[in-house]
Amino acid sequence: MAAFDTTRPAAGLSASTLSAFVVRTFGAVAAWNDARVTRKALSKLSARELEDIGLTYGDIDSVATRHTR
Repeated sequence: MAAFDTTRPAAGLSASTLSAFVVRTFGAVAAWNDARVTRKALSKLSARELEDIGLTYGDIDSVATRHTR
């Protein structure tokens, strides 16, 4: 008599692997968009306005991508 293990998925991608990929991809796109919006908003400020909040033009990229790394 043969026994089959039915607790493991068949060969290929499982539903959890596929859903994890979709979640990671969506998260990466959302983080990229947040950084893009932040970078755009900070770039519109003058040097004086940036100085008021303790930044310079050189800080914009690092501030925009701080939470995506």
